[in-house]
Order: sequence, then structure tokens, then C-alpha cells
Amino acid sequence: MKIYTRTGDAGETGLWGGERVRKNHPRVAAYGEIDELNCCLGWALSVIGADKKLGYLIGSLTRVQEELFLVGALLATPEARRGRLSPPFDKGLPADSSARLEREIDEMTKSLKPLKNFVLPGGSPAGSALHLARAVCRRAERNAVALSGADRIADGLIVYLNRLSDHLFTAARWANAKAKRAETPWLGLKVR
Repeated sequence: MKIYTRTGDAGETGLWGGERVRKNHPRVAAYGEIDELNCCLGWALSVIGADKKLGYLIGSLTRVQEELFLVGALLATPEARRGRLSPPFDKGLPADSSARLEREIDEMTKSLKPLKNFVLPGGSPAGSALHLARAVCRRAERNAVALSGADRIADGLIVYLNRLSDHLFTAARWANAKAKRAETPWLGLKVR
């Protein structure tokens, strides 16, 4: 099977169910952002690697990557076609996904110092990769919200993306703490 089909050469792509749309359609933008987020998580996982101190994140982020495949498929499928999705996509996102992210946030937060200031993204390589993933997740959430204003999307997706960005922020802080890398608080602009 060849990777190229030439069907997108005129600037169109196919949604799940066969409908053809322009590649800048809000639905394509929404699931494209999910793909970018999933790539960022793959990179973060490669940075985390075999660091035993960060093992907790490997299972969590791998599960999130799998869930993001479901999110992408749901965003790529117009509402009228969602009932025709095949397994595992037909079940949608597990109902407890957002609650699970909250539990993981709470677990990681137990070992973190309370936030007193905004923090600048960065720190350890893993923390930096997770901060980047968090920013991409926020963009994905904005695109999903934009799509939901024009077309109905599956229930729970926006909540999930909102919770995931909080999870990734907390994971970045947690990874930095495990690496003994102090966060840089944002204290405002210094007069030069």
C-alpha cells in the first residue's frame, strides 16, 4: 500500500464517512491539532525514556495517546456519521477519562509546592516537553471549541481537553521536581 493517494492534491481531504472538505475546514483543524498534540506526547515520552523517577508518567501519557486517537476520530466524524463508527471508536471516549485525569493531577500535586506565582515554561528536558504539549493541548481545545460553535461535537471532548492541559501542566511541574530542577517564577518584567 502506498502512503500517498493524490486525493488531497486539490486541497481537500476526506472526513470519516466519506464527506470531502477543504483542508482548512474547522473540523480538519480540530483533529489536526489532536494529531500534533499526540506527536508532542510521543516526543515527551521519548525524553522521559527509562528514567525510573518518571515511570508514573509513562503509563499515564501512553493511555492519553490512545485516548487522543479516539478524540481525533470523533472530531473527524460529522455528527450524522458518528453512529456508524466501528469499534473501538463507536464507544467514544471512556466516561471516566476526565475524572481519571483529575485523580492523577491530585496525586502529582501532593508532592509539589503550592503555586504562588505563574511559572515560566522550562526546567528539565521532560518538563519542557510537557509544557510544550500543554500549550498545544490548549490550542487543540480552542479549535474544538470553535468547531463546536459551528457543528455539534461528541460530549465530553472539551472537558477532556481542558482537564488534559491541566494534567500536562502538573506533569511538567512534577517532572521538574523529580529532576530537582527549580521552576522559574514569573515575577513581572524587570526594568532594564
